[in-house]
Amino acid sequence: MRKQFIIFSIISPIVLLVLCYFDTGLWFEILLVIDLILIGLGIYDMVQKRHSIMRTFPILGRLRYVMEAMRPKIYQYFVESDTDGKPIDRIDRSTIYQRAKRETDTMPFGTQLDVYAEGYEWISYSLAPTDFHKLDLDPRVVVGNKDCKIPYSASIFNVSAMSYGALSNNAIEALNGGAKIGNFAHNTGEGGISSYHLKNGGDLIWQVGTGYFGCRDEKGMFDPEKFKEKSSYPQVKMIELKLSQGAKPGHGGILPAAKNTEEIAAIRHVVPHTTVASPPYHTAFNTPRELVLFIAKMRELSGGKPVGFKLCIGKKSEFVSICQAMRELDLYPDFITVDGAEGGTGAAPQEFSNYVGVPLLDGLAFVVNMLNGFDIKKHIKVFASGKVLTGFHMARVIALGADGCNSARAMMMALGCIQALMCNTNKCPTGVATQDPNLVVGLDVTDKKQRVANFHHLTVKSFMELIGAGGLRNYKDVNRHHIYRRVFMNEMRSFEDIYPSLGVGALIDGKGLYPDRYKQDMVEATPDRW
Repeated sequence: MRKQFIIFSIISPIVLLVLCYFDTGLWFEILLVIDLILIGLGIYDMVQKRHSIMRTFPILGRLRYVMEAMRPKIYQYFVESDTDGKPIDRIDRSTIYQRAKRETDTMPFGTQLDVYAEGYEWISYSLAPTDFHKLDLDPRVVVGNKDCKIPYSASIFNVSAMSYGALSNNAIEALNGGAKIGNFAHNTGEGGISSYHLKNGGDLIWQVGTGYFGCRDEKGMFDPEKFKEKSSYPQVKMIELKLSQGAKPGHGGILPAAKNTEEIAAIRHVVPHTTVASPPYHTAFNTPRELVLFIAKMRELSGGKPVGFKLCIGKKSEFVSICQAMRELDLYPDFITVDGAEGGTGAAPQEFSNYVGVPLLDGLAFVVNMLNGFDIKKHIKVFASGKVLTGFHMARVIALGADGCNSARAMMMALGCIQALMCNTNKCPTGVATQDPNLVVGLDVTDKKQRVANFHHLTVKSFMELIGAGGLRNYKDVNRHHIYRRVFMNEMRSFEDIYPSLGVGALIDGKGLYPDRYKQDMVEATPDRW
């Protein structure tokens, strides 16, 4: 659109000048003045840095903001949908944009949610709240167990996995620049490490998926030497082995051919301009026991950096099998990232997005209970990922036992994503999820990396304010008793009631006296097969 506007800006005034020369009336002079005003507006739109839509679509892009200002507030708050077609709270979306731009994120006239609706959640507060100024506004968690030589002090809120290929080069560069400014980590996604991940020097979590992109041989198998080389990059602080992701567990990733450029293919070691589908399973290991040994191998190859794995819970007995293998081998991942079935992606079959995998809160509670039940939580940090958008969402997952959390969707919105639902078409109008250079140019890295840093800082601050309101000083003290949900119109229950905790060591008494809800999973589990 920028090219068309430049051509229009050159041709239209020339044509109108010629017409003015041959016509003695005023109409063409008036049109020329209007034309010059429009050209001036268009030039301003292209050079300003705050609005990607206007940079990419000069003059026409202004219509979006006009329509946004005209729509009824009730529509603005409740009707819009997110990328997977499920209703999203407009208040949360507005909060993301406001925090990214450092605009006022308060609201008048109290809550605009139905507090008597089933599913409404809240955090309890104390009549003796903690002074906000006494709280640590940059809480950290140290990742690394007894076998880790280079532990990493991570923020409790980081950028979740999004690959270069799914996102544009400018989007990746802005995310990493924001991570550098805000001192938090940026997960590469399974697409490998690009120059745009390295340019700003932000901390990286290198994700290795089933395609082993960036560390694969010509047959698509895991290549130890390539892995060793890239894991030694100083920006790589942790390595995450992706077993599955919430949006499409059991399916594998998809990179459409339109997004698979020469540059991206070189990074991933694949053929350019072809649709790249990573396998739904790993070829480097075949059993839970082999998985644990492979993680130990990756840690050794990396020089002792923290290594963990990411999964969306499916068959619960399989995760129990992994826990059994950890205890038998006395080997543990440094961290586990639990993804929820509500997690997002730019390209996934609708049935997988909507009907496969366990939602985040249920999966997270189960994982934490299993780690405690086998008395191995002390070796492993847990991160949660799946529609973590606000400080309250952080409080929910940390109350369930997470040590930190990751966000992809909210970080995309901080970049300027308007959820145009075109991620899989290579036509994202904001330049976030596209490889079309004519669209990518609209995303200004300098402006957007600061917005990402703003959003991170203010969201963590909001979370800590909630902790203080509960009378707590340390974020680790929030637990399942602090969060409530309305389960019926006239009944509320705490997360402890809904997701009962499991005592430390409760699954290793050797007598087979397991809680009823875990008996079948324990019977089916074995470290030697999935």
